[in-house]
Amino acid sequence: MSTVKQRVRKLEKQIDEQPFWQEEKLRMPIIVLGSVIYAIGVNLFLRPLHLYSGGFMGFAQLITTMLRSAGIYSGKTDLAGVIFYLMNVPGLILAFRTMRKRFVVKTLLSVTLMTVLLTVFPIPDKPILEETIANCLVAGILGGTGIGLILRAGSSDGGMDLISMILIQKKGHFSVGTVSIATNAVLYGICLFVFDVPTAIYSLINSVISSSTCDRVHTQNINVQATVVTKLEDTEPMEVAIMGSMGRGLTKLEASGRFTGENESLFLIVISKYEIGKLLSVIRTYDPGAFIILNENIRVEGHFIKKLT
Repeated sequence: MSTVKQRVRKLEKQIDEQPFWQEEKLRMPIIVLGSVIYAIGVNLFLRPLHLYSGGFMGFAQLITTMLRSAGIYSGKTDLAGVIFYLMNVPGLILAFRTMRKRFVVKTLLSVTLMTVLLTVFPIPDKPILEETIANCLVAGILGGTGIGLILRAGSSDGGMDLISMILIQKKGHFSVGTVSIATNAVLYGICLFVFDVPTAIYSLINSVISSSTCDRVHTQNINVQATVVTKLEDTEPMEVAIMGSMGRGLTKLEASGRFTGENESLFLIVISKYEIGKLLSVIRTYDPGAFIILNENIRVEGHFIKKLT
């Protein structure tokens, strides 16, 4: 094993052995914030309209409505959050077997928080805004932002988003929002059959807005090509830091400035948008004067790991 590879493996091991709280202390508040924002969007803006959220939460609402209509449950406590939690148990077991344990712990936290908040937060008797479409838009934006923040913190809100992340981790060519829209087509087809056209249409509008917002906040799903030009004579320490701390490979090319004639090193690195800040921090530590070009929304074929957790 080469010296560079040994140093990279050593740095990776040091990072993996860091205590959970030391690595995740900045992400936990984001998970809490995302859960609160999501619960506000659903309970305060969507539920008063008797519309249905997307994914597992929408199915949980649908089951709750059917239980009440059938007279099986008539209590004051809303069961949607509890049913949502129970529906997530199989997904959490699958995640425990296939994903990082840190991810499972954070997902368990977010799902638990969302369940508690959705059960505790009051549901107004009347919609907050006068226009139905306005409530749908606000609920979609808040819900998508909340879920996006949870995903951005390397966690999941459970349900189809959790299944989507497992698929992305294994296959790569998936979008959390796209999978969510496909799943919701089934949900709202049921709503169309059981209820009426306006209920299905307005619920679908909320879902599309939420999914689109989620994909824009969830920056791990956006691929970025970084081209780095440096004049450092010894680039090995920077290479080891990038590969070891970020778990990303890089390609090095020898170049020269056509105007100055100086020797330069050129690095090609593919990362997610979420990792840009960390990459810039590492590079600036070793070469504050490095020239960096970032191209977003690139398509990647071949061995590229999407790091969502």
